Amino acid sequence: MHIIPAIDLINGQCVRLTKGDYNEKTVYSNDPVEMALSFQEAGLRHLHLVDLDGAKKGEVVNWPVLEAIAKATHLTIDFSGGIKTEDQLKRALDAGAAKVTIGSLAVNRPDTFKDWIVRFGAEKLILGADVLNRQIAVHGWQENSGVDILDFIYGYTLCGIRQVMCTDVSKDGMLQGPSTALYEDILQRFPDLHLIASGGVSSMEDLHTLQKAGCTSAIVGKAIYEGRVTLEELSAFESSKTA
Repeated sequence: MHIIPAIDLINGQCVRLTKGDYNEKTVYSNDPVEMALSFQEAGLRHLHLVDLDGAKKGEVVNWPVLEAIAKATHLTIDFSGGIKTEDQLKRALDAGAAKVTIGSLAVNRPDTFKDWIVRFGAEKLILGADVLNRQIAVHGWQENSGVDILDFIYGYTLCGIRQVMCTDVSKDGMLQGPSTALYEDILQRFPDLHLIASGGVSSMEDLHTLQKAGCTSAIVGKAIYEGRVTLEELSAFESSKTA
């Protein structure tokens, strides 16, 4: 299972929110490039980079951070937050993102997202499924779309999507464990899915549980910043599980 450390950006700083609440923000670093380098130096190979300013505003804000991290590291970056146009998608990929995660647009403008799948390739796109009470949340988790998680995923698997990042908003930043039962339900329905678990990871035990559930990757954020897990532990776990 791949370990994907997360950097969430507000005003160019590394932050974490609690349950997606922008008023419940903790700043962990003023230098996201340095943070990304620490992940790379520990032996990790991936990075989940989220422009929270962009998610809230509806257009990417933190372009310079993406560009700087891509230039300074060899990390495989997946980028999300505020991408609403084809030009922005192209710019993210050109700036160094290996993949782009699309959430709100996939809910609100499905024809556009389906066109992107065809034109850019499903391997470049991750379907962002942010969930609250098993329904999709959009616009930086500020709105409930009323769309069922399983129906949402099913529609896009028909279009070729194989990578889904599922975040349980109620778990995010809480350090109370991930939504394993939800992920098991998703994988029971879609056994060939590349499911990226996000939200709630608080310990190495949680990662073992997610791997057992069948998740192929896991996002780890606040647990790193709060010292619940070390980068060395995460690197050793990934090295032993991804031959």
